[in-house]
Amino acid sequence: MDTEHLARTFTEYFEERGHRRVTGSTLLPPPGDPVLFTTSGMHPLTPYLEGRPHPLGSRLVNRQRCLRTTDLDEVGDATHLTMFEMLGSWSLGDYEGPRSLEWGYGLLTEGLGIEPGRLHATVYAGDERTERDTASLRMWQGLGVPVELTVEDNWWSNGPAGPCGPDSEIFLWSGEGPPVSTPTGDDRWVEVWNHVTMSHRRLDDGSLVPLPRRNVDTGLGLERLASLLQGRRSVFECDVFDPWHRLVPALWPLDEPSLRLVCDHLRSAVVVLGDGVRPAATGRGYVLRRLLRRVLTVLRRDDPSRTIGDLPPELVRHTLDHFRQETDPGGVLRVLADEELRFARLLERGRRVLARPRFRGPLTEEDLHYLHDTHGLPRDLVTGLREE
Repeated sequence: MDTEHLARTFTEYFEERGHRRVTGSTLLPPPGDPVLFTTSGMHPLTPYLEGRPHPLGSRLVNRQRCLRTTDLDEVGDATHLTMFEMLGSWSLGDYEGPRSLEWGYGLLTEGLGIEPGRLHATVYAGDERTERDTASLRMWQGLGVPVELTVEDNWWSNGPAGPCGPDSEIFLWSGEGPPVSTPTGDDRWVEVWNHVTMSHRRLDDGSLVPLPRRNVDTGLGLERLASLLQGRRSVFECDVFDPWHRLVPALWPLDEPSLRLVCDHLRSAVVVLGDGVRPAATGRGYVLRRLLRRVLTVLRRDDPSRTIGDLPPELVRHTLDHFRQETDPGGVLRVLADEELRFARLLERGRRVLARPRFRGPLTEEDLHYLHDTHGLPRDLVTGLREE
């Protein structure tokens, strides 16, 4: 099942159950939001999860593109991307968590054809302040799905204060042969879908108070589940990356971790540019610039002649089309070329700075902070220049 078919199946399944589709999935949060980019499917719905009536009603479904820089160091493993899409369903004070789990199980097994024996669930075990999520536990037991009880892994919160509550996570077995162990005991169990019951609000002093209206918020990683359904070893091998795997290795021979980083960051940069962000020294623009400079640092590590100017326009067009963006691919390529020229000037300045007597010996943390804050030279770039 390709990614588009999967997303369509998800959305139509919940529409058949009375959910209205929320359209629009820009990476840019509304004005006044302190977060630079949309990081999850629930992010744009936060005011409604906190009590405001939604114009489409109390049952919602959407497909939201997201960007997370907190996982940059994990990009390259089997499950993490900087730019990804999240499928979500919501009950705004309508139905409770067990119904959401029952529908989730039905979609996975009947709608997507996953063998029930490849599923495992985790459920909140309770602690001294909040009770066990018995309703979810009973639902999974009734469906015949094995359950593992945890505490910290199954309590969801959106920061130190605000709505929170127990969640039940659904895992899919990715290993060969029959499933073994549990999600906390074997990393071949891959989390694919999180169902949160927002039952409490955490106050500034850390105390919990029950919410007058309980919501259900679910999130499913599109590329992650697609890769598992397609029998691929990682998210970088699902169908949305097929053009990248076809064209990039011939252009830039790279080891697998470097190839994944380059494809991920360039793809992310194209989408950020498609949503109207331009490189800058602060804010969203700096996130974009950082992604591109990580790419350029990796590309030039083994061959200084490599340039993102060689990036096939086909990849830019494919990415913009996949994320339903109408930006001109030629304009995106021109921005990439301009950033590469800026990066080249930064390299020259960095070489001159590092040639000073102060930096000829081992660099201290104080040196690295100074180089970054005063000269705009990030740690990985300084390391690369020292190895030249």
